[in-house]
Amino acid sequence: MPRQLGELEDAVMTRVWEWNRPVTVREVLEDLQQERSIAYTTVMTVMDNLHQKGWVRREVEGRAYRYTAVSTRAAYAAALMNEAWSRSDNPAAALVAFFGMMSAEQREALRDAMRIVLPTLPEDGSAPDPGEAADDAEPESGR
Repeated sequence: MPRQLGELEDAVMTRVWEWNRPVTVREVLEDLQQERSIAYTTVMTVMDNLHQKGWVRREVEGRAYRYTAVSTRAAYAAALMNEAWSRSDNPAAALVAFFGMMSAEQREALRDAMRIVLPTLPEDGSAPDPGEAADDAEPESGR
């Protein structure tokens, strides 16, 4: 399970994810320098660490590496949520508390996601009838 990225790791990965293309240390450095004073070697070390941790892959291009994200920010966020949820001694209560913290926009995004995962979910967001899912299943053969 992934460990949460540190502040600088997250700043670097945010650029890699947003740009969605192979990037160099120099490109990330120049963008980061718009917000803070930071050395080339610091960014190079962070990107090497992200490579060692499996967050990015790299390919040599001339005398530099080009780094590409291994997975998406959405996959990273999902893994962190799953890790936090799996550590709870009461997963149902943790979900109730999490849902209670959500904004209206986040709840709508959750409804949209549930419609993708459970296509039979009614428009009002209520749980589908358990019998409906069974009706959609293929009949068992040999009976």
